[in-house]
Amino acid sequence: MSLPHIGVVSPEFPPDIGGVENYAYGYVQALVTLGYPVTVFTVAHPSGEVTMPGVSIRPELKLRRALDRSVIDEPSIDAWHAMNATYSWIAEDCSKPVVVSVHGNDFIGPYCPVLSPALYRFGPLWRWEKPLRALEKKFDHYWKQKTALRLQSWLAEADLILTNSLYTEKVLLEKIPRCKEKTRPALVGLDSFFLEVDIDSSVQQGPARLISITRLAEPRKNIHKVLEALANLKHDYAFHYTVIGEGYAKQELEELALKLGLADRVDFTGSLPRPSLRAKLVESDLFILTASVLPTSHEGFGLVYLEAAACGVPSLAVEQAGAAEAVLPGISGFFIPNAETAAITDALRDFMGGKQTFNSQQCRQFARQFSWLSVVEKAIPIYNQAQI
Repeated sequence: MSLPHIGVVSPEFPPDIGGVENYAYGYVQALVTLGYPVTVFTVAHPSGEVTMPGVSIRPELKLRRALDRSVIDEPSIDAWHAMNATYSWIAEDCSKPVVVSVHGNDFIGPYCPVLSPALYRFGPLWRWEKPLRALEKKFDHYWKQKTALRLQSWLAEADLILTNSLYTEKVLLEKIPRCKEKTRPALVGLDSFFLEVDIDSSVQQGPARLISITRLAEPRKNIHKVLEALANLKHDYAFHYTVIGEGYAKQELEELALKLGLADRVDFTGSLPRPSLRAKLVESDLFILTASVLPTSHEGFGLVYLEAAACGVPSLAVEQAGAAEAVLPGISGFFIPNAETAAITDALRDFMGGKQTFNSQQCRQFARQFSWLSVVEKAIPIYNQAQI
């Protein structure tokens, strides 16, 4: 008997860069490894679509339920997997098995306004698609609020909800109690790409090499506070700080580094290809992502902490949200109680002063525990219902 054909609906997918994109990519790779035929439905990317052996990539999503209903009419698909909570509407519109992966922000503050009506789909209105899209954009906040209310019932219709951490499961069930008995904390997996390079366990001499990898579009990531902490330490320690990522705050952060007298010690690289990003990680001494929790946004897990550990690099994080499950204190990193500048300063002083030390091989060993195959295996019983 052949395995069911899985339709993965993922508005966030490579070549875009981010934690959810990496989750979707790793999950799909594991499905293929297990022999499942997979079709990925995603948005069109200006740079073109990635290629994955054994996977059909169809850039057809419009981020509107009214326009994307035709996707789930695909007769060759036996079971569906939505990689964003806002696409859990599939469970309401479809009689086939449906699994949904949730990450935190996708149900706390939905950012895909899938309930926007897309009026330009009606008859001759297509002629005014451009101005209608601009008008629709002005009401995005309203449609996102409507989506947040509706996805509570959509998620409850799913056959299974995979959460990326125990913390995310807790938040989901507090917000949507109707999902009880549907959730399973599957956590995340690690892309073997980050394990395919040698790491050096010897103590490196010279300035401390610090690194952050994040979207520079969320103040709660607190890169500005890391810069302030480093400014407090610039006369006492030698260091170089690399910030990888793009976003509207990049220029503002560059200006802050200049103002704090750190221009010669900080590099803002923008986004990097995966091999270059991995190379930067491998040559670093400490990964820093001291993210805060906001009512509308949190770190559901923090896959990048595992990627750093796989490269032999310990992490500095705040002990809250999903980050608390992504870092093992004393082995793959250490925590601070909050993301205030003073706490970050003290932690970096301890690290650069030698009070916090780590073994790169132990970091990597911790990361090896996280497998995409173990994540996918949680959903297999639901997929296989399509054969019954």
